Amino acid sequence: MEGLLGLGLVGLFIGCFLAATVIPFSAEILLVGAMVAGCDPITTFCVATLGNSLGSLTSYGMGYLGKWEWIEKYFHVSREKLEKQRGKINKYGPFMAMLCWLPFIGDVFAIGLGFYRINFPKCVIFIFLGKALRFGVWTVLYILYGQAFLDFFGL
Repeated sequence: MEGLLGLGLVGLFIGCFLAATVIPFSAEILLVGAMVAGCDPITTFCVATLGNSLGSLTSYGMGYLGKWEWIEKYFHVSREKLEKQRGKINKYGPFMAMLCWLPFIGDVFAIGLGFYRINFPKCVIFIFLGKALRFGVWTVLYILYGQAFLDFFGL
């Protein structure tokens, strides 16, 4: 991750994008690291939100390209189980997209939303909203307490 931070905001974007796919690492660490390194908090927030949202939309796209036969054949999930999951996803629809920021399961939500062809424009809105709320909390915490935290640890 240090290499990504060395690239500045471009590295932040790439890292946040990748963190929203099935590659497991923390976009929050990149966000805070960029602010500690001196990047403007608002710009950092915007870049992280955009990168992470586009990463989730990529996962949505991967799900969209998926086929029922592949899931049954390679993951050994029955069609009945897929239909049951479809019912749950249809029930909550694009509101599930707000939870795409969750570690591990958020990627599964994004892929599932694409696989079951949930309304794309609504998913885009709710994915961006969920990511913005997540990074907004971290940005506000950094603005309010970041310097005190750095001073406490002598950084």
